[in-house]
Amino acid sequence: MEVKNIKNLLFLQLVLFSCFSFGANTNSSTNQKLSLGDTLSAEKSITIGVTIISSGGIFEMGFFTVGNLSNNYYMGIWYKQITPQTVVWVANRETPLSFSEMDSAQLKIIHGNLVLLNGTGLSIWSTNINSSATSKSIVAIIRDDGNLILNDGSNSLWQSFDHPSHTFFSGSKFGYNKRSKTSQVLTSWKNSEDPSPGLFSLEAEPNGEFIIRWNKTVKYWSTGPWNGHTFGSLPLRPNSQYNYTFINNDDEVYFRYFILNPLSRARVILDVSGELKQLTWMNSSKQWNVFFTQPTPPCNVYAYCGAFGTCNLIANRSCDCLSGFTPKSNTDWDLNSFSSGCERKTSLKCGNVTAANLEQDKFWRHSHMRLPVNNRTLTVDSETECESICLNICSCTAYAFDANQCLTWNGDLFNLQQLSEDDATGMTIYVKLAASEFSVPKVADQTHKSRRLKVALPTTIATTLFLCIFVYLFYRTRRARTKGNPRPHWLNTQKGSGDLINEEDEKGIDVPFFSLESILAATDNFSEENKLGRGGFGSVYKGKFHRGREIAIKRLSAQSGQGINEFKNEVVLIARLQHRNLVRLMGYCVQGNEKILLYEYMPNKSLDTFIFDERHQVLLDWKKRFDIILGIARGLLYLHHDSRLRIIHRDLKTSNILLDKEMNPKISDFGLARIVQGNTTEANTNKVVGTYGYMSPEYALDGLFSIKSDVFSFGVMMLEITCGKRNTGFYEREEALNLLGYAWRLWNEGNAMSLIDESLLESCNEDDVLKCINIALLCVQEEARIRPSMPDVIIMLGSESISLPKPNKPAFTARTRACNRTTSSSSKSYINSNNELTVTLEEGR
Repeated sequence: MEVKNIKNLLFLQLVLFSCFSFGANTNSSTNQKLSLGDTLSAEKSITIGVTIISSGGIFEMGFFTVGNLSNNYYMGIWYKQITPQTVVWVANRETPLSFSEMDSAQLKIIHGNLVLLNGTGLSIWSTNINSSATSKSIVAIIRDDGNLILNDGSNSLWQSFDHPSHTFFSGSKFGYNKRSKTSQVLTSWKNSEDPSPGLFSLEAEPNGEFIIRWNKTVKYWSTGPWNGHTFGSLPLRPNSQYNYTFINNDDEVYFRYFILNPLSRARVILDVSGELKQLTWMNSSKQWNVFFTQPTPPCNVYAYCGAFGTCNLIANRSCDCLSGFTPKSNTDWDLNSFSSGCERKTSLKCGNVTAANLEQDKFWRHSHMRLPVNNRTLTVDSETECESICLNICSCTAYAFDANQCLTWNGDLFNLQQLSEDDATGMTIYVKLAASEFSVPKVADQTHKSRRLKVALPTTIATTLFLCIFVYLFYRTRRARTKGNPRPHWLNTQKGSGDLINEEDEKGIDVPFFSLESILAATDNFSEENKLGRGGFGSVYKGKFHRGREIAIKRLSAQSGQGINEFKNEVVLIARLQHRNLVRLMGYCVQGNEKILLYEYMPNKSLDTFIFDERHQVLLDWKKRFDIILGIARGLLYLHHDSRLRIIHRDLKTSNILLDKEMNPKISDFGLARIVQGNTTEANTNKVVGTYGYMSPEYALDGLFSIKSDVFSFGVMMLEITCGKRNTGFYEREEALNLLGYAWRLWNEGNAMSLIDESLLESCNEDDVLKCINIALLCVQEEARIRPSMPDVIIMLGSESISLPKPNKPAFTARTRACNRTTSSSSKSYINSNNELTVTLEEGR
């Protein structure tokens, strides 16, 4: 009987645990059973299932747990109406409560303090203030700004804003107290399912700068000084949504930001990645949108990938472990938190080096790396001497050799970064590994790194000679072979128009080469059945490779006079870009006169096939259209501001927006894209290329292109997506107008909803539609300088009820009926310019 009762008890505990876990990991507002209002008085307490909620229903406070299998409970504050649960403040970060304690754990007011008691009645967290007020007069109130205040009815005794966790709230102060010489601190979570303090912290300095540190020691980022309007390295500027205040007096120095729209949800956090981020809640897409991130790129975060991890901006995942190492916490890495780093698969032997000792440790070569910091430098005569020094010092884990300088590192290696082969700052580092790591060829480890084994060899001439020949052939074969497809050198011997990719170009290409034979087999000799569409520079086919993998294959037309430079530009450029809203280049082929690009396959083809086709329009309801607009905006934000290269696309149009199986948008066709250096945002060209209807006036007329010319094209697409009508194919009865002119006229008449297709009226929200039309008209204003930037567009799209600026008259609002679509391929019909103009007609792909 006792055994049976124990089993029943265990089963009951399991059921209760599952219920509590489920309730804490969904929207708390729908699962909590009892609310005490917005105030906790001395007569009440917060227990499991009991919360307090701010008067406007914005924030909620109570017990919560993170992660489906977590057995740790915390007292904290979260957004009540946002799912998934977004926690902004935690009291007991370092002392979580266990499941078994939750039946008696409580938060209550004791002796003038707010106190969190565990299952045995012991205090594990307290406000810890000295107060002469009686407990009965003291209450704790949670406000709509997220601040928890302890007061005695007239005075504030303590507030959570002064003790932040990882979130910096709108309206709160963040700074340094000059009298007490103390700073407020934001500390990252350990990972997205563990709110305990992580390795990264943001602090204020006495001079008014704000810095991020790793492990409370290494400073790796600073805001720079306040210039009277903003900090040098933060993209903050007063606008219609935010205002900023910086105060520096005798007592304190602090910074504040304010959300001007009370209905907006925005916050600044120190993320688990070590990055400072400003996030805005997008109610339409039900997710937090990143407005800015610092530092960028993430590899600039100190120890971003942890010990023995290497940061790689080119790879699909930004962090990898070095050869011979494995993630220290697979759970953390699965949650994209890499700071826990890597550990050795096999411990080092570490001993004297002798010819008879076949188990000596060895070194694995990593090329084109950014080296770790904190090295020791020695002057030596040769690399062999440098290697010997590190091999015979047990604490030495790696060495590098450069111009008789021997660099050695002891202990863990931090801040390694894999660089591209054309990056002149890259160096070679040799990392010590156990001998057993060399017993099996590391074929899989060759994917992203160029490595060389350094092995103690027998001294026989025959063996040495054999190894040299093997290594030479291996690297010749590896350079010429990708995925089993050989590339003979004779492919580049045919001179003329087909001689496109030479050895110098090849160094900058980070995607595989495919043989023409494999492409012909995958497309059934470019059969019409596999043809997906036709673009400005050629046709696109569906190819099926081994194991059924589907790839889109773009074949450059031999008759295309524009395509050679564009092809080369796209191969070299897009391979360096990684973003979920950019199409991914999978490979390329150059053989004879054939020039071919291979992309990830997009089963839903391009955006224009949906929004301009009456049969397919109904498949895109308003929510999906808005998500597509937002996705394109995010991709452009990455190109203009967040990527390591500043990219201006120059040919944005609906046919260049591809849709994956979930209808997520991906920007494609980078053949006309240009890189601009540093902070440059504008350039000019003697050859204007693009598509009629999407080109900005300053580009079409004067050859000036900039990030604002991309914004113009984006605005045209926004109108087309919102209205389901082509810019160049839409006409009014009285006068031949394009969509921009028609939208402008209806907007001024207060009748903009007439633009919307009837199929959207049931699914759309009128305020959202009008907001999108307003933003689109701002983007297509004639003067480039007054068009919004993409960060501004992202903010405006994410705001619930913001007062948007009034747009000015768009460019190209009217034209004569003679200027119809059949004549749009001639620049002389509508443009007077000294530049050479090449216009692409709009066609489905």
